[in-house]
Amino acid sequence: MDLIIIGLLGGLITGISPCILPVLPVIFLTGGAGSARFDGEALPARRSRPYLVIAGLVLSFSLVTLVGSLLLGLLGLPQDIIRWAGIIVLIVIGVGLLIPRFEQLLEKPFQWLPRREVNNRGSGFGVGLALGAVFVPCAGPVLAAIIVAGSTGQIGPGTIVLTLSFAIGVAVPLLVFALAGRGLVERIRAFRKRERGLRITAGVAMIALAVGLVFNVPQLLQRLLPDYTAGLQQDLAEEQADALDLGGLVTDENRELDNCTNGAEELESCGTAPSIRGIEQWLNTPDGEELDLAALRGQVVLVDFWAYSCINCQRSIPHVVAWDETYADAGLQVIGIHSPEYAFEKDAANVAAGIRDFGIGYPVALDNDLSTWTNYRNRYWPAHYLIDAEGTVRHISFGEGNYAATEKMIRELLQDAAPDATLPAATDVADVTPEAGATTRETFLGSAKDVNYGGEGAYRAGAGSFEFPTDQADDTFALQGEWQIETQFAAPAGEGAAVRLDYRASEVRMVLAGSGDILVRTTDGDRRTITVDGTPRSYRLVQQAAGAGLLTVEIPPGIQAYSFTFG
Repeated sequence: MDLIIIGLLGGLITGISPCILPVLPVIFLTGGAGSARFDGEALPARRSRPYLVIAGLVLSFSLVTLVGSLLLGLLGLPQDIIRWAGIIVLIVIGVGLLIPRFEQLLEKPFQWLPRREVNNRGSGFGVGLALGAVFVPCAGPVLAAIIVAGSTGQIGPGTIVLTLSFAIGVAVPLLVFALAGRGLVERIRAFRKRERGLRITAGVAMIALAVGLVFNVPQLLQRLLPDYTAGLQQDLAEEQADALDLGGLVTDENRELDNCTNGAEELESCGTAPSIRGIEQWLNTPDGEELDLAALRGQVVLVDFWAYSCINCQRSIPHVVAWDETYADAGLQVIGIHSPEYAFEKDAANVAAGIRDFGIGYPVALDNDLSTWTNYRNRYWPAHYLIDAEGTVRHISFGEGNYAATEKMIRELLQDAAPDATLPAATDVADVTPEAGATTRETFLGSAKDVNYGGEGAYRAGAGSFEFPTDQADDTFALQGEWQIETQFAAPAGEGAAVRLDYRASEVRMVLAGSGDILVRTTDGDRRTITVDGTPRSYRLVQQAAGAGLLTVEIPPGIQAYSFTFG
């Protein structure tokens, strides 16, 4: 019930927000614009037209939201392809409204249908399908959660309920606007006499919207307008984080994992370990040979979920490497499951470079489709699953810390498996996990995962011009200059672009890609240049005593900025 309420409220808020302004003229006009006979004579629009427009919008919006990212990832296609397809459809339909003969060509494949259906197909349901595809990117924090679920392959009942309720919420105010357009045409005699003129106006509006989308004009307009729903959307973002469990795909294979508690101090019994599945490639094994948990019975196994650019994983990995080096001869098998958070982390060469940098000698599986991640119902980087010699999960630890307890249980299981064996001394890797709340949260510059933007206006995908705010809030970032905001990163669109970060940490790192030099300036006058070259990786910007700070990073074109991480 919580998901339905959150979805409906999120949709309603989105449907009355400045986000709908670019598509509003098209919805209003196509609700009343009629169709043409094959002889060119104008007919009034059918009464079902507004409903067809909104039905098409809701359908494409839901499909793109639920499965768009998943399918595009499987096909290896760019995420923006659906938006461009929607733009093309808008242009085609707009030209059809302007030129009846062109519309007749579009209708030819459907001539086997009754003519009344043919006449209304192109500018009703089809318009809605196109609008839904181009409308998706602006749809707020609830949609961000749904997209993450789809892109990780974790589309469960909760995700579907949230999506459908969100789409219904969006449809209500949009349908009101479409019906208003229909009602206006029916009530004003001048419009009824000038049906052809209304069709031309609708066609021009559709083409104008498509051209504007090409040049990201809607995003610019939205930045210039106050977002009167921003506060409500932020409240919903916080509520949905608690209501939607993106890692909750329960199967017979993983159901008993519920018997474990996160970070327990003693061994527990949590069912047979789920299988390792859907692995694209194995690294650090002879000839890329895959490992099978069933074949490892008799050994204690530690399954470590990680990603090479994740700062939390970077602090955790030295402990895992030390356990592998210390206890491998005593019967411990460590398996790293590399589960990418970013698209660039799917590249085997990038992961191999990370393995070398961290000194990892144990096998690593590339879980690029997050199949094993899903099978273990995981939600965190890093995450440790400890499995005994009989194949039973005995301990789960999410996130950083808890290393001493985990090592103690590793030793217990090794001793249980070989009671007469003498174990080496325990490791002594320092635990550098920051205290809870002591550092700024991980800060993403891509539009899909932004949580702490401190500049003026909304932070949306597309091209935009930014200025630093006069008073920037704690633990936030802001931009200056011309930027192109993408789903996973932000890239300068001209000279003079910069990021300003207010933070709390002793170490600040930034994930960057591309080629060029960035300039890092701090409030104490320190200036340093860092050379960026190659695929995305983490660069250290600041190393200091723990505390608050403010830094500015000047970034030239040719470099992509993904995130800030803190230690």
